[in-house]
Amino acid sequence: MSKHNDERRQAAQQRRRFEQRIEDECRVSGHGRPTSRREFLGRGLIGGVATVFLPSLATLIAREVQAQTGCVIDTSPSLGAGKIPFLAFDQGGGANIAGSNVMVGKVGGQEAFLDAAGYAKLGLPPALLPNTVGVDRTFGLAMHPRSALLRGMLSKTSAATRANVNGVVIPARSENDTSNNPHNPVYGIARAGANGEFVATIGTDNSASGGNSVAPASMIVATLRPTKVSSRTEAMGLIGGGAAGFPDKRVSEAAGVISALKLGKITETQATKDLVKCGFDKTTAAFNTVVTPADLDPNVDPILQTIFPGTELTQNADFRKAAAAMKVVVNGYAGAGTIEYGGRDYHQNPRNSTDGKDFVVGQSIGAALEYAAQKGKPLMIYCFSDGSVSASTATLEDDGNGTPKYRWQSDDSQTAASFILVYSPTARPALRNGAASQQLGTFKPNGSVDTASSPFANSVTTLAELVVLNYLALHGEEANLGTVLTNPGLGTGAAVAPYIAFNKIV
Repeated sequence: MSKHNDERRQAAQQRRRFEQRIEDECRVSGHGRPTSRREFLGRGLIGGVATVFLPSLATLIAREVQAQTGCVIDTSPSLGAGKIPFLAFDQGGGANIAGSNVMVGKVGGQEAFLDAAGYAKLGLPPALLPNTVGVDRTFGLAMHPRSALLRGMLSKTSAATRANVNGVVIPARSENDTSNNPHNPVYGIARAGANGEFVATIGTDNSASGGNSVAPASMIVATLRPTKVSSRTEAMGLIGGGAAGFPDKRVSEAAGVISALKLGKITETQATKDLVKCGFDKTTAAFNTVVTPADLDPNVDPILQTIFPGTELTQNADFRKAAAAMKVVVNGYAGAGTIEYGGRDYHQNPRNSTDGKDFVVGQSIGAALEYAAQKGKPLMIYCFSDGSVSASTATLEDDGNGTPKYRWQSDDSQTAASFILVYSPTARPALRNGAASQQLGTFKPNGSVDTASSPFANSVTTLAELVVLNYLALHGEEANLGTVLTNPGLGTGAAVAPYIAFNKIV
């Protein structure tokens, strides 16, 4: 009898300690009590494989649980938070996007062409004016047919994948060659609901944003800070356990606490005994089907091996980090991620070198789209750079692919632009307002951003808010922008309707 009482006291003490941890965390963070396994994981109350226990915990501590009679074991749980995976491509240094890669136009959209001098500033000689050579809409978004970025995207995608992609270009200036631009929206994306089985966000750089550019201060939540994932080792390390994928000490402790909580909360009736047994059965089933480090290893993923053939996964640093990031995000182990490519300070560099870098980024973007397609997952991609460049009409040189283009001469914040691509497994995402949604904002005829053309054309923070708005809209949740972000400068409600590019896709 004494032994039984001791066990009950120990169980009660464990329960109180666990409850106190929850209360302390809620008080410090200002958030309500966690109710799902991802909320427990995201707040650090448990770690790694311990997530498998929480469906039982959330169920068993609810009042309604005593009315349950069956025991259903989910041996194939879905990963992530049910939101669209999100990848940001951060080109550090001031890469070209507008004109030579993605078409930009005046009022009227991408094909309201600029003056010849305007396109010259964007690197295009008379022989390559879009008025003459046309545009390429393979991915929905109008791109220059001799774009190195486009060439890279085409090299990694199938026709079926391309047919289900659409995009939008966003003319918006940002400061040149600096990490201080608050470009990166990943915190806002996570606040919009993107989450993963192990972490909310990841990045290939060990920074507060996961990339080169910083995140808007108003979006940052410390618990959502990106975890560095730039290699297969770091991807596999997200699991938080040993080599065999079994739980570490924190996980084992959490398991014991939760079991004690069950025993302390449920009365000694046959129904609740069955529920306790069900909880243990679910635990066992979950451990039998636990995610292992190999499940996060891009090098043994047959789809990625096909997309990155030969030695690309093992020998190419640019592809290694891209593959690790897309493996983690597309599969729901993280909700959103940043893939950073440095050395994009293009001015005074040979055109074959800068176009070669564009080609690599295009390959990585194409690979992410193809991977999402083969996994049957939607995907939102956001590509940006800190500032941009303008060209010199005095120097015409080969781009490395047999096409003469003007050489980039100087940094130029006035020629900057960003773009979004969205893949849907069902069909090409529909534009909310037709062709008007394909370009949000405008360029002047002389090749500079019209900074009065939109609220985000001269505000990088508002530009990041625009990305969050469009992420929400893909879920039909644009009305939540004011709740997700604090006093967004972009506005809410009817004020932001013109800046939603796509209809809901999920």
